[in-house]
Amino acid sequence: MDKKRLVMVGNGMAGVSCIEQLLKIHPHGYDISIFGKEPHPNYNRILLSKVLAGDSEMKDIVLNDWEWYKENKINLYTGHTVTKIDTQKRTVTSDGGITVPYDELILATGSTPFMLPLPGADKDGVIAFRDIKDCEAMIAASKQYKKAVVIGGGLLGLEAARGLLNLNMEVSVVHINRYLMNMQLDPTASLLLQRELELQGMKFYLEKQSESILGKHRVAGLRFTDGTSIEADLIVMAVGIRPNVALAKSCGIEVNRGIVVNDFMETSLPHIYSVGECAEHNGVAYGLVAPLYEQGAVLAKRLAGIETEGYKGSVVSTKLKVSGVDVFSAGRFADEPGTRSVRVQDDFEGVYKKVVIRDGKVVGAVLFGDTSDGSRLFSLIRKGEDVTGKEKQILLGAVAGGSATSGVDIVAAMDADEIVCGCNGVSKGDIVGAIREKGCSSVNEIKACTKASASCGGCKPLVADLLTHVLGAEGVKTVKEGICGCTLHSRDEIVEAIRRMRLTTSKEVMNVLDWNNPEGCSKCRPALNYYLGMVWPELHEDERESRFVNERNHANIQKDGTYSVVPRIYGGVTTPQDLQRIAEVALKYNVPMVKFTGGQRLDLLGVAKEDLPNVWADLDMPSGYAYGKALRTVKTCVGSTFCRFGTQDSIQMGIDLEKKFERLNTPAKVKMAVSGCPRNCAESTIKDLGVIAIDGGWELYVGGNGGTKLRGAELLGKVKTEDEVLEWTGAYLQYYRETGNYGERTSEWVERVGLESIKTALASAETRSALVERIEHTLSLTNDPWKEIIESQALHSTFKPLTAQEV
Repeated sequence: MDKKRLVMVGNGMAGVSCIEQLLKIHPHGYDISIFGKEPHPNYNRILLSKVLAGDSEMKDIVLNDWEWYKENKINLYTGHTVTKIDTQKRTVTSDGGITVPYDELILATGSTPFMLPLPGADKDGVIAFRDIKDCEAMIAASKQYKKAVVIGGGLLGLEAARGLLNLNMEVSVVHINRYLMNMQLDPTASLLLQRELELQGMKFYLEKQSESILGKHRVAGLRFTDGTSIEADLIVMAVGIRPNVALAKSCGIEVNRGIVVNDFMETSLPHIYSVGECAEHNGVAYGLVAPLYEQGAVLAKRLAGIETEGYKGSVVSTKLKVSGVDVFSAGRFADEPGTRSVRVQDDFEGVYKKVVIRDGKVVGAVLFGDTSDGSRLFSLIRKGEDVTGKEKQILLGAVAGGSATSGVDIVAAMDADEIVCGCNGVSKGDIVGAIREKGCSSVNEIKACTKASASCGGCKPLVADLLTHVLGAEGVKTVKEGICGCTLHSRDEIVEAIRRMRLTTSKEVMNVLDWNNPEGCSKCRPALNYYLGMVWPELHEDERESRFVNERNHANIQKDGTYSVVPRIYGGVTTPQDLQRIAEVALKYNVPMVKFTGGQRLDLLGVAKEDLPNVWADLDMPSGYAYGKALRTVKTCVGSTFCRFGTQDSIQMGIDLEKKFERLNTPAKVKMAVSGCPRNCAESTIKDLGVIAIDGGWELYVGGNGGTKLRGAELLGKVKTEDEVLEWTGAYLQYYRETGNYGERTSEWVERVGLESIKTALASAETRSALVERIEHTLSLTNDPWKEIIESQALHSTFKPLTAQEV
């Protein structure tokens, strides 16, 4: 018997997922042909932001490579747009002249980006963010231009903005609403997200409506309806999508906003179906991938002749992870009449959780900072379980009888066809099958076999719970993980290889150690740059492009896009001349605020980015490194110089420490303090290194932290002289530099390695001397900080620093 001919228009994620499901349950039922307008095999559109950011390449986001189509005997026509459907003859014809007959036809034409019909929208430099071609255009633009504006503060817009930041562009996000991601987050979570993204370098223009795009041939700016405007070399429109219904409409299929389908994904014409963003079911056209996979699974059963209840609509959830910012939302999370909510907010840890309840059932949730409860809450929403009397327990993980429901219990209760990995459409049944039939026993093996957790990684805990549920805790294989997803090598292995093979650049490290991603990512690139500089201070040239935005600009970016400039004020002691210079600079550059910091320094807040090189030149003072992973400040009290309780000269000791170590790069920021007596007015016992004067000597305390994770410092030892303070401090800092993980504060490092092991390492005078010699060698290779700042800024700016005569 001849096979039926199945043709699919569209080679995207939803359609190909449907074909994958069909091949599993009815592998020999159809001769399959697929038309795709892009010249690529099926790829993961969700990961375009990683391609844009430089964390992935096109080959990394391909879901089904060319070989997959061949193995499954699928006729693939890439670069072909279907322009005609003859419903009488049952054929489709492409713009490339290909005509293919069908018995069954699937329309998976996806959606098109909505481009605001603004005057000037046709200028060069105005693009959407929808496919790999758009990514390539943005990457090319970043090599020539620097000011990018993203119109749209939703999920797609923020991912585009993060990618452009990684391309070293200045990024402004314009959003018509008062809150970012207003369709996915409540106002509280939105404000928390905005605060985090501002710290990363994004600038926001909220409640702004675009009026026109400025420029002659290429975009030069964006004007708003309130009369204000901003400069732009590149404008990315991420304001939404529209179902692509033109082809369906042309052949008489019923369309509304999308292609109208019933519960079995059938259109108004026989033998023609539709799935994905182009389809409209019960008045809803979904733009998120998980519902589209659910539609595909239903259609696959229908085409295979397997009985199915049909598609009943989806409860949607959204996850966002932009450079460490974790956000989750699901269901109906807005406060509406008839709903009540449970909230938990911890501003110190940056965590916010909200669960919305109606008629005793969880109907929506928003999580920020800690999204580990997302899967459990989403399961409650989907199942509509009654939680009456247990509402307050939900955010603590308890849902019945006061006992906590574990992740293993959650996955055990899931149906086999429930989606675990929304990014790649992998169900519980797929994962259980891989475990039982293919012997997968680790999360990495599941990832390789099914693609679950291969994209955003948000489902990784669920995958781990499924492994435990099927195999038991003893049967799950623990797989080694590296410093990031690009490598399996640990910090110690990388540093050892750098020393042994005399590697001096990040590219060399990635190549020699077989990095999975040859370009690295935003997590490993800064770490490698630090490790190389720590091991080879005289050979490694600092890779500025690997540093974070504050370090690149030598100033801390503020929420309005301006910068904070902090000159060095040794020990909190200044002079009339320095004060006058700071005042003159503040007046000259219209600095809105000059503030005393907690570290006894003056902070010039509100400096425009283009003024930074000239501000530093006019100040003619060393940088206080308020932005860097380096020594920030040494706080002092007045000590024996003025205080009647002081036993030692804490001011001079603080100045000596600050001048000695001010240019030192460290794994994370380092704060010090010197107190002139045990009354501890300089708060030495909550610093990375604190010095307290006692009768006849000094006590050294280490591993303190006064931030969100408060930790009291521990006594390292006692010394008698100022020279010994400098010696022990130098040895301690170098030991931390050589053994600490990049980004690890001393408080975390001391807890990890143990105070006793540090004492043992520093006990020998010979060892301390060697450590001090290495740290002094590193310091000898550094330049005057303010000159380095001006030179580096001049290289990355169209503005020129002032000449000596102008100063």
